[in-house]
Amino acid sequence: TRAGLALLGGSMAALVVWKWLGKKMIQKKMEEARRTRDEGLKKMAKAVQQFREQVPSVQTDAILSLPLLELTGRLQEGSLSPRNVLYTYLEKALEVTQQTNCLRHFIPECEEQLQEIQRHKEKGLLYGIPVSIKDHISHKGHLTTCGLVQCLGTPMDEDSVLVKVLKRQGAIPFAMTNVPQSLFSYDCSNPIFGQTLNPFNPQKSPGGSSGGEGALIAGGGSILGIGSDIGGSIRLPSSFCGLCGLKPTAERLRWVLGLPFQPCSWSVPCALGPMARDVDSLALCMKALLCQEMFQLDPTVPPIPFNEEVYSSSTPLRVGYYDTDGYFPLPPCMRRAVKETRHALQAAGHQLVPFSPPRIPYVMTELFLKTFFADGGRTWLDVFTGNIVDPGLKSQVNSCKMPRLVKKLLALLLKPLQFFLLLKLKDVATISTCRSVKEMWNHHHQIQEYRSQFITRWKELQLDVVLCPVLGPAFTTGYPGKLLTAISSTMLYNVLNFPAGVVPVSTVTEADEEELKLYKGCCDDPWDRTLKQAVSGAVGMPVAAQCVALPWQEELCLRFMKEVETLSRDK
Repeated sequence: TRAGLALLGGSMAALVVWKWLGKKMIQKKMEEARRTRDEGLKKMAKAVQQFREQVPSVQTDAILSLPLLELTGRLQEGSLSPRNVLYTYLEKALEVTQQTNCLRHFIPECEEQLQEIQRHKEKGLLYGIPVSIKDHISHKGHLTTCGLVQCLGTPMDEDSVLVKVLKRQGAIPFAMTNVPQSLFSYDCSNPIFGQTLNPFNPQKSPGGSSGGEGALIAGGGSILGIGSDIGGSIRLPSSFCGLCGLKPTAERLRWVLGLPFQPCSWSVPCALGPMARDVDSLALCMKALLCQEMFQLDPTVPPIPFNEEVYSSSTPLRVGYYDTDGYFPLPPCMRRAVKETRHALQAAGHQLVPFSPPRIPYVMTELFLKTFFADGGRTWLDVFTGNIVDPGLKSQVNSCKMPRLVKKLLALLLKPLQFFLLLKLKDVATISTCRSVKEMWNHHHQIQEYRSQFITRWKELQLDVVLCPVLGPAFTTGYPGKLLTAISSTMLYNVLNFPAGVVPVSTVTEADEEELKLYKGCCDDPWDRTLKQAVSGAVGMPVAAQCVALPWQEELCLRFMKEVETLSRDK
């Protein structure tokens, strides 16, 4: 017996030591990643300093103030050199990341790409344009981390298709931007590279998961960025940071993720898309990407070039609109944005039609969240090496860790309460249990059925586009993790796989802040009160609206966004 106890004690001690050594190794990996990032920043700062010494007369403010279309024109005609533009943006990006911690890594190969484009006679549509890319978009020789320890070891073997096309169009990828851990958050924090801040207010989040892109572009450190969107990850940072952002139909651009897990599914696919300061920049980016090179490199992308005629059209539109989806009432300023935009569109000669999206509580809990937690969250939990979890994700992680039997019992007990509280018990969906293959097939069918019903309603009203709210204004950092399901306004169009974009139309006023004090939401429950806390103190922060079109109609969506942008600027 004593021998057995001794053996047991020895085994437990060995286990403790093994766990301690494992944590030490993880900490070492994280420190090494931060050190590599910091050394890269120092090298780039040195390169910028050398450039400034060589070319002291560069008018950086003039370059930074140019809209993308004007900048491309100047580069194409040769009145600006790609070198001057690149180093101007490198310098500004260094300044912005010091304030916001938005950069995950500089891409030193940008200097090689600069030489490469100058060797070619033919100039692409994005000739000489510095472009930032989200952390997980593959660039040869660099990590795609998703803020995860397990992704720190192996650099990518080749550029993603999207990066290849950008380069062929003359663009210069120069920086990779920070993301939330595992991408499953609309804040922007991870245990390796830390919290990214909003450039307009350091107390506020830039949104996520393309939050590093949002902060860098809004701070002036990039003129064009590429993000990704599976629940609002382009549109929410655009809303929080006052940018224009487009989530295309998912299959319109190539999606490849070189990671040990896929934060998306065939039922609710992830989309890559552009983020910039104005709608014309998004249109130019889409035009550049939807080219023969893209279609040849990836035959699974439908060979549909950008339709300039649709984008440039001035035909009056029939616009459906709503200012609430009936699931998570948004703050007064976001509903004001829809109301003011609706009136401006009507005054400009467009036809406005009330539209009510059907069954959003059902879509949110049964279709969207259960797509990602269909296996009880086990696949997602596997990515958290050494149990290193960002504070913003701990509540979701803990709910997924519940034993299967407990999840089943809770789901059973809370089901009646969900009905009586209009499904305001938002996190119930995250404790969904594992499903059989048959249940998963049925789940896919339910999503297809809902898409068909939604399109039928759209067609019955003969709509061209829809105007609706987007979550905002910017949350205080840490709050997105407390309100996972507040993203119903953006999530809907991931489930539907419709192109959807965000346009800034206003800013938070003192009157909005006063009205927020009276905000009760749907039930004045803990979620409504938390939302109220999350968005308070946002006077002067951007306020946006969302524009939507049917699948494969990105050009029409952009055309509508351009109309909204023009009218909001004319106010």
